[in-house]
This record gives sequence, C-alpha cells and structure tokens, in this order.
Amino acid sequence: MQIKPQLLTLYAVTDRGCLDGITLEEAVKEALKGGATLVQLREKDMPLQDFIEEAKAIKRVTDAYGVPLIINDNIEVCLACDAAGVHVGQSDMPAQEVRRLLGADKIIGVTAKTREQALCAQKQGADYLGSGAIFGSATKLDTKKMSMETLDAICDSVSIPVAAIGGICEENVWQLKGHHMSGAAVVSGLFKTADIAASARALKAAMAEICGYTYETK
Repeated sequence: MQIKPQLLTLYAVTDRGCLDGITLEEAVKEALKGGATLVQLREKDMPLQDFIEEAKAIKRVTDAYGVPLIINDNIEVCLACDAAGVHVGQSDMPAQEVRRLLGADKIIGVTAKTREQALCAQKQGADYLGSGAIFGSATKLDTKKMSMETLDAICDSVSIPVAAIGGICEENVWQLKGHHMSGAAVVSGLFKTADIAASARALKAAMAEICGYTYETK
C-alpha cells in the first residue's frame, strides 16, 4: 500500500534490552505520548506464542493512539495480531513473497544498504525502506556505518520513503539536516533515555523540521 513519508517521521523500534524498570508496553506508550508516528515490535529470540501475545498487547497500545504497528520479520505474528505490516531484512523473506502472503493492504518495509538493494525492494513491492547504520548502532555491534552520500543515493533512487536508522539520538539528529530521508527510525536513542516521552517529542520536532513536515504542537 502507498504510505505518506510523514509516517516515518519518528519510527520507534523496540528493544527490551534498553528498558530500565518499566515494561515494554509502558515504554511504547511513552514513545506514543511523545509523538512517535510508527512503531516496530522487534523480538529476535522470543517463542512464537509469547511473541503473538506480546504483539496483541502492544497493538492495543498503538491502536489507542491511532499509530500503525509493524512486526519485525514475522508474518505469522503480523497476521495473528492484525498488525499494519512487516519489516524484513536482506537475509529474510523477499518482499515479493511477503506481499503475496500478506496481500495488498499491509505495509512492507525492507532494509536496504545499497542503491541496488533499494531498487530491488521497491520493484518487489516494498512500501518503505530502512537504511543505515548512519551513526553506528548500539544494538547491532557488527553493523557497518553508512555514509550520508550512500543514504542520499538510496533516497534519490526510489520513489518510496526511506527512514534513516542507526545510533540516531537527540545529540546527533541535526546532522541529518540537508539529507534526503523521510524520517528516522530510533531504538536506544528513544528507549534507553530517562524520559522516553520527552525524547520522542524532541526527536519528532527535529525530524519534522529537517524533513519539512508540519505537525500540531501537543
């Protein structure tokens, strides 16, 4: 399905390893209070049934704020909780197969680290791309940094929106100014902060200005 670039303004990507003393539901609610525009539930090692139950609980939170929920790399979980869509990496199921299984109305995101990967993902039916790691990564230590030139080349090669990802936080977000992404996907720069809602407000305001979007102040 076609999505607006503004949907990626502040893309909150969960990581329970970042949390300190609060539940994932509470953390996601704080991110949404601060204005997160999209949420991805990412669980790499959770048993399937537990993942499904967690996804249903998180979706109740995102539904309350009218924000779509994306499931990382698990079509079965997406269908079980009726999430808005799925995000897949280059080593996961190809986007065209995901589209065949999910149908036309679900959102499909794909990780793209090169212009060629970006063009292939778009051709196969991706609705948006995630590209990085722009500033490295606190959650994926083996991830290579992506240059701003590569990010811009990816953004300029496709007609679908692109979210920059990788180490983005309040301290460095303004370094994205002048570049061509549609938004920022944030993990530890959001969920590892002392005040998640305040961090979300600051990051969303910054990305809205950087990308030229207009939002009502809450």
